[in-house]
Amino acid sequence: MKAYNPKHWFSLIFSFHKSDSFRQLLPGMGGLILLSAFLCYLDLELKIVAFRSTTVMHSLLGFVISLLLVFRTNTAYDRWWEGRRLFGDLVNNSRNLMMKYNAFIPEAHKELKNNFRIHISNYAFAVKEHLRGGFIHEQLEEHPELRLSALKEFNHVPNRIAGQLFIDSERLVREKIISEEKLIIINDELRSFTNMVGACERIKKTPIPYSYSSFIKRMIFLYVITLPLGLIHDLKWATIPIVLFVFYAFASLELIAEEIEDPFGHEQNDLPTDEIAATIKKNLVEIIK
Repeated sequence: MKAYNPKHWFSLIFSFHKSDSFRQLLPGMGGLILLSAFLCYLDLELKIVAFRSTTVMHSLLGFVISLLLVFRTNTAYDRWWEGRRLFGDLVNNSRNLMMKYNAFIPEAHKELKNNFRIHISNYAFAVKEHLRGGFIHEQLEEHPELRLSALKEFNHVPNRIAGQLFIDSERLVREKIISEEKLIIINDELRSFTNMVGACERIKKTPIPYSYSSFIKRMIFLYVITLPLGLIHDLKWATIPIVLFVFYAFASLELIAEEIEDPFGHEQNDLPTDEIAATIKKNLVEIIK
């Protein structure tokens, strides 16, 4: 996720990064310049085609497209924000769970505390990579019972780590290190891990319906390629920059929505899941010191 200062207006206006919509739209803007210039030349210079203003139709259609884009952008942002909220829950529940293990397990079993810390820390790193469709074992710590070499064999690594957390927690009761009442207290945070991953997978695997997304793209395309026909009569050669501006505004909103509707990747506007996982690991180390 790109860090920035929202108060620095000029740096935001004049800076471009690799995922900026302006860069992605350059080919389309170039084609639109050629189309608009060609139509202007036909009408204004050669007088081959005498276009008449159709701004009423384009005004109504532009209003409809604007409403669709507002809904599209809001829906995508809701998905982005829900993903951030879920990872915030992961941070809080990881801290709470580790604090309970640290308080419930006697100091004589310091090694057990560290083993649970490794489980929880590995879970955070495994979740972020699972949502990206990968597994980076170098980011995980070796656990005496759940070896990294064994984790590679699983398609759902977070489930395997969460399952081991349940097994190790139950073993604490069986070996009378903690009471059953304390296990019940721990159980809420353990369940929240699986609930969190399930909610993130729902966001990841349920994109905006294809028909809805394709309809918006078609409407934007038809709108901008016919827009010069409605403006040439009144604006002359000024039609070209006006059409470019309208295309940039509409298409940029659609590109932004596409990027943030899946917030778990590596794009600059995606969630900072790497930093969140590193923060969890750092916090857990401090808790058991």
